[in-house]
Amino acid sequence: MPPITETYSLGLPVEIGEIDQELKKLWEKSEGAMTRASLVNLAVYSEELGSLEKNTQLIAKITENHACRAIVIGADCRAKENRLEAWISAHCHVSRADSKQVCSEQISFLLQGPCTTLLPSIVFSHLDSDLPFYLWWQEEFSEPMDPQLWAWVDRVIYDSRTWKDFRAQLHLVETAQQEARQRIVLCDLNWTRLDKVRFALAQFFDHPASHHHFSKIKKVRIDFASGYRSTAILFAGWLAAQLNWRADKTTAHELQFIGPADRKIDIELRERPGEPVREIALETSEMEFLVTHAECGDLLEVSRRKTGEKHVPQLMPAGKNDPVSLMSEELMRGGPHHVYLHAVNCIRDLL
Repeated sequence: MPPITETYSLGLPVEIGEIDQELKKLWEKSEGAMTRASLVNLAVYSEELGSLEKNTQLIAKITENHACRAIVIGADCRAKENRLEAWISAHCHVSRADSKQVCSEQISFLLQGPCTTLLPSIVFSHLDSDLPFYLWWQEEFSEPMDPQLWAWVDRVIYDSRTWKDFRAQLHLVETAQQEARQRIVLCDLNWTRLDKVRFALAQFFDHPASHHHFSKIKKVRIDFASGYRSTAILFAGWLAAQLNWRADKTTAHELQFIGPADRKIDIELRERPGEPVREIALETSEMEFLVTHAECGDLLEVSRRKTGEKHVPQLMPAGKNDPVSLMSEELMRGGPHHVYLHAVNCIRDLL
């Protein structure tokens, strides 16, 4: 039997000026069987055709573990006529503590034509009290960056993997951050993809007795899947930031860095089918450190060996690449992502 695909309705159509009243009625009808919960405001913006239904499905799964007020916005900037529609709904999940249903509200908007300039006022007027405001921006950023919108954002979530011009996009994001007086925390899902691989590699050097290998690394190889070259380069940026390397040269298949004492380090980039970052190999003159995805897909094989020895891998958990998993990981985080920012600074001219 083929798998059954879940479908999610946008909910009840409502007039723009009656959203609050209709939400109140929604909870009154539940007669206490549902408990409204919200820890953050999560707005999702997309211009992709059919994005409202797609993102509603994502929000339904995200709210299983992250209660929020979701504001899902689909925009059609090419439409010739102005049009603005809205819906309300709730995503409910049975509480682990008892049989009550814990529910997150969703307000959906379809914006067509020049009315997309209404985005800031639509978002602001429907935020839930003083909760943090997270904005998941699924498009490329474009000028002008509306300071009215960005001044309210606590965390902007994006995926740099899809950027056509990394430097230009990063400049726009940093401009918005400056306009907001550094209020905004930059959250890159392309960085989140690397979490488990970074942790697996870093554990080789947890003990101070292993630190001497840092100064002996002469070659790195990163195998990545089609479409994930920027993910591989971001990983290289993390290595460079942690080990005090500076970028030197770049070609289609190789990055060159210069370490302390003018030591040269070559990073080979190889496109191979499989996971976004399939394998990482660090080589010194006497040791090799290897992190590779196991065939099963949800584990990493981690090993180190001296030259000529056989790899004896240990297993560690691997991350997932689906948007729900990536967003769930990001929503559990706090802090300003200093390590990410340092990594980006090392490779911003290589992308």
